[in-house]
Amino acid sequence: MTLFLQQMVNGLVLGATYGLIALGYTMVYGIIQLINFAHGEIFMVGAFAGLYTWHRMPDAIQGNVFLVLPIVMVVAVIVSVSTSLLVERLAYRPLRKASRLAPLITAIGVSIALQEVVRLFYPLENGRFGAKSPLSFPRLIEGPNIELGPVLIARVSLFVVVVAVVLMIALQAFIRRTRTGKAMRATAQDPDTARLMGIDTDKIIIITFAIGAALAAVAGVMQGMRFIQIDFRIGFIAGLKAFTAAVLGGIGNITGAMLGGFVLGIVEVMATQYIPQGSQWKDVWAFVVLIGVLVFRPSGLLGERVATRA
Repeated sequence: MTLFLQQMVNGLVLGATYGLIALGYTMVYGIIQLINFAHGEIFMVGAFAGLYTWHRMPDAIQGNVFLVLPIVMVVAVIVSVSTSLLVERLAYRPLRKASRLAPLITAIGVSIALQEVVRLFYPLENGRFGAKSPLSFPRLIEGPNIELGPVLIARVSLFVVVVAVVLMIALQAFIRRTRTGKAMRATAQDPDTARLMGIDTDKIIIITFAIGAALAAVAGVMQGMRFIQIDFRIGFIAGLKAFTAAVLGGIGNITGAMLGGFVLGIVEVMATQYIPQGSQWKDVWAFVVLIGVLVFRPSGLLGERVATRA
């Protein structure tokens, strides 16, 4: 039972990362019905931006988590948001009136391009960073594990889950209660009518991409803090799994995206632990879940919240 509970906790932590990335997928799809397959690379860019920021900090302050962590997060968010807005302006906006296939193919191309940009231009030479490993992320939140009954939870893992849930609740409040959030919901339902009512739909789309990128950047930094090592390929698989989480929860449904992330994380961890040779197939379970959802419940666990457009 202790092992089972421990694996449940591990699944929740993994699912929190998937859920944060899935929020970006579900928001963009809800507004412009675009499956932004480059969103996983925005997550990856955030992780690398945070890592680069930490490497550039003076050694004297690198151990001060209350100073370093906010700076790393802010820089990662700025870089990811800037990258996402650039992609939206150059790659997606010109194709907004095109058939759905053109933006989809463009998103895949952007995904590959961002991977290659990071691979070619990130300064890997150890000389740039002194004796530090260029791809080793700092474990900024350390300390003894927290005991919850028979289960031990690392402080960084608890931090990841709490931050993910808080950001999901904050996003829900923003969408429901603010004027911009209402404009986003109106744009998602009918962009033409929203435009006639005086809503700047281009601005709303930009805000949507920015919020999704910010959440992905936070997820990228927390992923690096948990697993220490990062590389330019982490966004591709994580992005596909996050898209699966969004579909599982109900595309366009913010709470569903986070719930889908948690469910997917638990399924992956449990399958890895209890199915023979499960670790060798750990990247398969997400797509097994995706196929099952599309076959048996295509609207997701909590149902879609996307308007049908002609």
